[in-house]
Amino acid sequence: MSIFPMRILLATDSSEEAELATRTAIDMADATNSELHISYVGLLPKFLKNGPRGRDYNRGVYEELEEESGKMLRRLTWQVKVAGGTVAGAHLRMGGVAEEIVDLVEELGASLIVVGSRGRGRIRRLLMGSVSDPVVRHAHCSVLVVRGDGHDEEGQAYPPGKILLAFDGSMASSEAARAATEIANATDSELHVVYVLQPDRYKPYPGPEMWEGWEEGLERAKWHARSWVEGQAERIRGEGAKAVEGHLVLGRPDAGIVWLAEELDAALVVVGSRGLGGIKRALFGSVSDSVVRHAHCPVLVVRVGEG
Repeated sequence: MSIFPMRILLATDSSEEAELATRTAIDMADATNSELHISYVGLLPKFLKNGPRGRDYNRGVYEELEEESGKMLRRLTWQVKVAGGTVAGAHLRMGGVAEEIVDLVEELGASLIVVGSRGRGRIRRLLMGSVSDPVVRHAHCSVLVVRGDGHDEEGQAYPPGKILLAFDGSMASSEAARAATEIANATDSELHVVYVLQPDRYKPYPGPEMWEGWEEGLERAKWHARSWVEGQAERIRGEGAKAVEGHLVLGRPDAGIVWLAEELDAALVVVGSRGLGGIKRALFGSVSDSVVRHAHCPVLVVRVGEG
């Protein structure tokens, strides 16, 4: 069963990163015949965030901020229409950006959020924060994070190009494969499939119990993994995708995916996510989170059920 068409929510503002996300959302909605909604969240000062009570005491300030935010939403909606997009709905929210986006997407029943990201280095991200990070972490649907430095000089915002699918055989990666295949077909893009093998799992710890022949075991694992990922690429090709190629990379999964995306000059990375709850994500981390933070091109995180 096809995942497209779907309802897409574009979370936007007046930043350069949001402009790139806007072009991407328009192109994706057009390519997949999907319904496009646009949202803008007006920021509130701390003294207005205490619910209706805080707003009642400062009604004039709240109404003025809401009016200015409404003007911004109308301007951004007009920009989408001028760029050739069809807006099915424009939605104004007031409050915390990430929280309001996540709540709105559930109210709309949207299947995908498109949001921009500055692609800052680690130190600047820690200092300044990011809207895309908590949206990816808490949304119950798929999220497309459009990186600010992931577009060519002509402003190409969406494939055609090369799409890199991270695949490990899990349910999450299977859903990601379905999305990547449909996007590749809709945009006439080249699809690459990568599996990342972690050699450290096959290396013994130093000591008297260190077993001989572990190198041969690692080579066998590499041979099986290469055959497996090439078989997955062949299977995906058999389901209708064109120009599918399989790749085996050694190392940490997140680092290997980001490295290969740069080597291929990929226009989009597609990864699956189990949608872990907040505590589990804090304890175990997430490959998809790391890829979103470090990739230099847009990343589509395909969400499956909570786990």
